[in-house]
This record gives sequence, structure tokens and C-alpha cells, in this order.
Amino acid sequence: MKKKIDALAYSAEIAQALKKAAFVTTKCGDKVNTMAIGWGHIGRIWERPVFVAYVRDCRYTREMLDANPEFTVNVPMKGYDKRALAVCGGKSGRDMDKIAEAGLTLVEPEVISVPAIKEFPLTLECRVLYREEQDDSRLPEDIRRQFYSIETEDHIAYYGEIVAAYMIEA
Repeated sequence: MKKKIDALAYSAEIAQALKKAAFVTTKCGDKVNTMAIGWGHIGRIWERPVFVAYVRDCRYTREMLDANPEFTVNVPMKGYDKRALAVCGGKSGRDMDKIAEAGLTLVEPEVISVPAIKEFPLTLECRVLYREEQDDSRLPEDIRRQFYSIETEDHIAYYGEIVAAYMIEA
């Protein structure tokens, strides 16, 4: 069962969750993948409610988002299984089924093709409106040093219009 919510009314909870863990889930064909995120923004732009997800160019999630520009944001409300975070934040969906490995339960979406995750009940269904590749040469030197090195790649910002928002109730 799902309870519809106003996504922007939960912006404080979402911002707080990002300090620990939230997930971005993608789907391409019959394959579903999820990735732990710590960066993101929720708000309004172009007179629409939007969640901006930041994904490194090298991530499997980026490949899936580019093939199917829809995603869900999945937020814990009362804690979460740290094993799920370890799997989804430290492994690649290219090499394994992270959903199965983390013991997560998929829930049918309402508007888009990408499912929600029962264990992370606050769900935003998003459709990409805009994609912007980051140019780290324009960042202050201290930020470049801390977050970007020769071994890492820039982020891509995916501006997803929130087309459905709900709480999955057990």
C-alpha cells in the first residue's frame, strides 16, 4: 500500500537522509539497479518539483539512466540495513544483481517504469528533464582536490521531475 505525499514537504527528511544513505534506482529493459547516494537536491525549477541526482560518468547507473531517463529516489525512514548500503554503495550492478544481493524488495511504480524499494519507503518517481555534465575545472581548487583526482571522473547532474511521490506502507 502507498500513501501519496507532497515531495517538497519531505525535503528536510530527504536532505537529512542524504547525510547517511539514500538510493537512486534505475531500470533498463528487465534489469534493475540501485546505487547509494549521498549527494542530491530537492526543490523547484522550471515551475516543477525536481530532484537532482549526481552520478559519476563511470557508473553503471549512468549507463542505465542514459538508456532510460527515469529513476526513483528511495529514502529510509526508520534506519536501514547497513549491509544493503555496503552492497549498493560498494559494488557494481554490471557484475551482480545488487537488489538480490542486498535482500531488497521491489515495489511496482505508479507512473514511470522504475520500481521503488520497500525497505526505503519514501519514494520519488522522477523523469529526467535535463542532464548536465560537470566541468571540474570550474570548481574551486580545494573542492577539486577533495572530491576529484586523476582516478575519478566528473559527475553528471540528472534533473528529474518528480512525477509521483509516496510512502510505502507495510
